[in-house]
Amino acid sequence: MHALAHNVDRRPVQANRPPRSFGAQRALRRALGAPSPAQLDETLAALVERVTRRMLAAGHAGRTVHLRLRFADYTRASRAHTLPDPATAPAPILAAARALLDAALPAIERRGLTLLGVTVANLADLSGGEQLALPVPAALDAAGEGY
Repeated sequence: MHALAHNVDRRPVQANRPPRSFGAQRALRRALGAPSPAQLDETLAALVERVTRRMLAAGHAGRTVHLRLRFADYTRASRAHTLPDPATAPAPILAAARALLDAALPAIERRGLTLLGVTVANLADLSGGEQLALPVPAALDAAGEGY
């Protein structure tokens, strides 16, 4: 523990680990002030497209969408939303990212924005089997009785 605390680690480097997340970010021009919601949406759509293309090429799907923001005063904020099912298509990931961005718009308008980033984590490997949902019997009522 002493060696690790002093940045001495003799364990071999593992170069071929599976990825834990896929992300992309874009710096925004500071001189322009707060970007318009249309500009932010266009940038967000391009970032999501880039991330989903890379995820699909690597054979992964993701559930947790993270939105990363850096404001004009260089403070940072991040927000996340977990989807019910792993996704590779841009549509559900973009919808989650848009909802997170919409919630942050008042702060963006007040403080300006210099960086926008999207990361998809909580990955599932597409090369394996698929987790199937169990059907809920029709006799099961809202209280959970019926078995």
